[in-house]
Amino acid sequence: MTDMLTEPRARHVLSAVPASRSEARWALAGGVVAGPLFLAAGLAQGFVRDGFDFRRNAISQLALGEAGWIQTASFVLAGALLIAGATGLRRALRGGPGATWGPALVGVFGASFWVAAAFPADAGAGFPVGAPEATVMSGHGAVHMFGGMIGYLALCAGFFVLARPLAARGLRGWSVASRVVPVVVFAGFMASAASVLAFTAGAGLGLLWLSAVTARLTDR
Repeated sequence: MTDMLTEPRARHVLSAVPASRSEARWALAGGVVAGPLFLAAGLAQGFVRDGFDFRRNAISQLALGEAGWIQTASFVLAGALLIAGATGLRRALRGGPGATWGPALVGVFGASFWVAAAFPADAGAGFPVGAPEATVMSGHGAVHMFGGMIGYLALCAGFFVLARPLAARGLRGWSVASRVVPVVVFAGFMASAASVLAFTAGAGLGLLWLSAVTARLTDR
């Protein structure tokens, strides 16, 4: 009688494990594609939008103007994919080093994209064409900048945390790189006042490295 009762339960548990792993992989896939997809959308728009110049304008300014809804949608989608990736990381790292703070910090980074979508950047540096130059930062522009700063600080901290599970899995080179990349990303942000390209490069590097680290953790 006991065997008859426990056998169905065992089958249920065994069938649930692959399903859980499958869900985690799908969630991790969101973290893998988020960065490249967001950057590809930004680059494509930047090359075709009148008045936009990567040397003077940040990708977030693409949310302004008549076609701005495309960039706004890109922010929303990237945020959703990053948060999905964070949940996948939590499952993949469960019980190991970095299992709590790594995914949490990536989730904060993802949420910052939704803040960027809700509070657009100010016009400036000739974009959008015909828009008056902003002389004082608006309220929504300030929230946009603050949200982005918090998001990328969380990402940089997340890289340091994720260096631990990478090292624990024998990926020493990846672990070292995850401690170097955030320094480069932060340097790009610090240089933003002098060079918008440096800011864009730093932000892009952060997105691409998160994609690479997520993919690497998926393989193990």
